[in-house]
Amino acid sequence: MNTCILMAEVITNPELRKTPDDVDVANMMVEFPGLRDEDPATRIRVVGWRNLGVEMSQNYSVGDRLVIEGRLSMNLIEMNGYKEKRAELVASHIYAMGQSSDRGLSQPTAMPSNVVDFQASTPSAELPEPISLQAPTSAPELSSTPEYSSAPATATNTTEDYDEGTLDEIPF
Repeated sequence: MNTCILMAEVITNPELRKTPDDVDVANMMVEFPGLRDEDPATRIRVVGWRNLGVEMSQNYSVGDRLVIEGRLSMNLIEMNGYKEKRAELVASHIYAMGQSSDRGLSQPTAMPSNVVDFQASTPSAELPEPISLQAPTSAPELSSTPEYSSAPATATNTTEDYDEGTLDEIPF
């Protein structure tokens, strides 16, 4: 299954176009931060077809923070005699997270309508009491010399010789 979910910021306004078959398609560039602080931000083109493309062009603009779900595809583009691969995300769902005040992503200002906030929907009186687990204060004492039986260990094929009190014999 090829599904990708990104939280990203819109960096170019969506452009709505029509195909020769009169199908709406919109494109926009989004940016999301790298995994580490020293990693540069990554940009990817997002494509929305039909009604989603119209919605993209009407509702989103530069600076909007979005959660985008879709299918990742790689396109081969020929430019000036050489071929280059470029990734794009063909969107299937888009959720608005609000405006960004800086170039980095921060916490969402509003939750998507289909996400339930557990803390807001459950009164604290109904929540169970938290369980407190404590680590043991001291480790059990171990003898420095292990105790072994002086009798040699023998293997038998019957279980009638097995004595649950001794661990020296292993029945087969």
